[in-house]
Amino acid sequence: MPSILPQLPRSPASGTPATPAERPRRAERRREQPRRHGRSDHRQVTAGWPASCRRAQDGRRHRDEGRRRGVTDTSGERAGSTTASGFRPVTAFGRLGPRRGAALVALWLLAAVLAVREVAGALSTRSGTGESGLSSWTAPDAGPGAGGSSYADDAFTGTPFAGMVLTPLRRAADGGMGAVWTAASMLLVAAVAVLTVRGLPDRFGRRTELLVVPAALSVLLVSTPVRSTFGLGQSGALPVLLVLLGWLTLGAGERTAADRRAAGVLIGLAAALQPAVLLFVPLLWMTGRRAAAGATAGTFAACTVLAWSLMPADSRTYWLHHVGGTGLADPSDALVNQSLHGALLRLGLHGPLEIVLFAALAAGVAWLAVRRAARYVRDGQPLLAAAITGCATVAVSPAAWQHEQLWILLAVAGRIGRRSGDRVMWPVLVVAVMTLDGSALLPNVPPLMVVGDHAPLIAALLTACAVPFLTRDSPYWNDPVRTGPLSRPGLLLELLLIRVGYWVYSVIRGHAPDTRGTAEGHGREILDVEGVLLLDWEHALNRFAVAHPWLETFCNVYYQSLHYAVPITLLVILYLRRPGEYRRHRTALSFATLLGLVGFWLYPLAPPRLMPGLGYVDTAHGPQDLSDPDFGALTALSNQYAAMPSLHVGWSLWCGVVLVSMTRNQLLRALGVAYPLLTTYVVMATANHYLLDAFGGAVVVAAGYGLQRVLFRLRGLPAGRLLDDPDATTPTASASSTAPAPGAEGLRLPGSRAVGAARVPVGGPGQRHGRGPTPQGGEGRDDRDAHGDQEHHRLSRQRDAAQARDTGGTVDVRLHRVQQQRREPDDRPVQAGPDGPVRVVLQDRGGEGDQRDQHQERDVQPEQS
Repeated sequence: MPSILPQLPRSPASGTPATPAERPRRAERRREQPRRHGRSDHRQVTAGWPASCRRAQDGRRHRDEGRRRGVTDTSGERAGSTTASGFRPVTAFGRLGPRRGAALVALWLLAAVLAVREVAGALSTRSGTGESGLSSWTAPDAGPGAGGSSYADDAFTGTPFAGMVLTPLRRAADGGMGAVWTAASMLLVAAVAVLTVRGLPDRFGRRTELLVVPAALSVLLVSTPVRSTFGLGQSGALPVLLVLLGWLTLGAGERTAADRRAAGVLIGLAAALQPAVLLFVPLLWMTGRRAAAGATAGTFAACTVLAWSLMPADSRTYWLHHVGGTGLADPSDALVNQSLHGALLRLGLHGPLEIVLFAALAAGVAWLAVRRAARYVRDGQPLLAAAITGCATVAVSPAAWQHEQLWILLAVAGRIGRRSGDRVMWPVLVVAVMTLDGSALLPNVPPLMVVGDHAPLIAALLTACAVPFLTRDSPYWNDPVRTGPLSRPGLLLELLLIRVGYWVYSVIRGHAPDTRGTAEGHGREILDVEGVLLLDWEHALNRFAVAHPWLETFCNVYYQSLHYAVPITLLVILYLRRPGEYRRHRTALSFATLLGLVGFWLYPLAPPRLMPGLGYVDTAHGPQDLSDPDFGALTALSNQYAAMPSLHVGWSLWCGVVLVSMTRNQLLRALGVAYPLLTTYVVMATANHYLLDAFGGAVVVAAGYGLQRVLFRLRGLPAGRLLDDPDATTPTASASSTAPAPGAEGLRLPGSRAVGAARVPVGGPGQRHGRGPTPQGGEGRDDRDAHGDQEHHRLSRQRDAAQARDTGGTVDVRLHRVQQQRREPDDRPVQAGPDGPVRVVLQDRGGEGDQRDQHQERDVQPEQS
């Protein structure tokens, strides 16, 4: 694309291409000239340009400078997008582009739909008899001076101070105050989302922040703590909001003593609503905010004394009879109490032993959490520190009800993992734990069910004590090891997605329309179409299998055992042996299953064995009363009218595609062809599917692979078959991209092939070196501009020496080493010359432009320093 800037006159020394013989002399002249930095020289160069061109060049210069300094998300920012008065959202929205604009509209629509759903659900519950939490305070006989205890019906679990704050709602119980309370709760949740996004350690650009805020709001609205807040009328989001306001705004950075005391007052109010928030007091003290710590403790004490003076009976009930709210609303050993105290009670411990053990565990968790939080405060991650301390409050509190577990969701602010592909594992895990039930996370196996039931508590303990979050000085903070299409995905994330996907599949299939009349009508339509096409073979095959007991037994065992075993086995093999192909086939299988669920929902179909009066025999369960069928343990769990398409045939066809495409063994290929054909025969012989169902299964698998190719192309990934070569740097690289340039020595890494490395003239220490043109046509720059200080050099060299363990393969680490060596050529002598060491700049950057640069500079000899 031609430049819009005017062409400046170029001198022969700097404007004409340099021949290999001239490049050393030009490098010497550049070293002798003083380096010019500053705006005055830039203005002299652009003095004769039009105003629009000067503004565009200023924007590019600031953007490039920001990239060199490590400023994130500066791409796309232009001069004039902000003003002295602040951010202009209309201007930023107009410059989002079509894709980001569509994504922004979709995210805000999703957030609006979720908000309307929660508000409507809360209002419909309160209009009937379902209002439990708020009704205890809005009842005529509730509140101070009403003559009765507010904890009499065990409906409210808040502190007496919280009840005192909610007392005005009692007088307006019949005046629409429920709608006002719901709207206020929605505003609190929205404020928490905004503060969370703005409290992240690396601030997003303004336009990116427009996308992140609705996404964070949507996650909050579907989480269990927020839904519990709306459903029970509790104030679970208010303590979190108060702490974030005091911790991230008034208490952060260089603040005056008045600001620190104001922050302490806000956190103290939050502690008066949720007493375990007092754990922030030692954190404030350890981080040097002693005025805020004192203000927090004083505010909590003043609020508690005030509530005790106005509501003595309720205060005695809460603080003496039900310490910390234990036993209110639900028993202390109920699953909704996700604290260490509740877990010990569920394990069968009671009495003094349980109390002593709980006190010891709570003290240990609090000590570790506060120390870790203080460390991350000093590292510049205050939001993560607040999340760690908040998770500790959930664990050490005597009663941690669902609306008090919002702290766990803030743990998504932490970064873990050395690979870029591992960055999403922790956020996805936290969101899944705080959104889904334990039965959706783990299979219904007794040992695993215990883990699933305590998933929020486990997530809180891991956040507070164990998860190794990255620090900002880590070399992997902004520059993780790159993962490509050939790298192995994270095992934990894959298992979680597979389990949640199967749970969604079971739920949708079980809730699909199962009206008997509609399903039988669709069955008659299928039989009529097959009769016209002469494809109605199901009855003959079913009768033949019933007439031969051994064949009937074989078909029943085949149908019930191989449907899940074979796909899971192939997925495991692909994951271990062919990670690149695993990504492709796993995505295609997911799309095929999703399309199958759409078919179940839109076209409920009765299988042949449930069609009355047609003579089909259910080979597995025998004759059935179609008005009240009995299919064993699956009677109430499985939708028997989900026959179109046949996923038995679809999944078997997917297995055949995998076997045929991934092996050259003729026997395995023959099995890959025979497996879907045999499955088609079995589903018809057992009267579970029609032949057209099998065609439907083949269609969804073909569509799944088509959608997979479209998705991969949109993401810039190879859509077809990948060659899982552990030594290949990129799946589409040509042979010349990995071969050394003629006349140049190759770089050989441990366990890899030689990688081409062109040798270019390099000056001595403190002098510039020639880099050649970049793929974008810009001038080369000193490597000191890319890495500003010696500390970053030291950390990067430590990362280069790191082992390749626990990264899902060695290819990513080798690629990362090449990238780091490309960026950090200083202090890397590779051969000795007569006058001193010779340094090189590696040119293997994995792109076509870089390879062109290598071929242009392949005859350049190293310059002696």
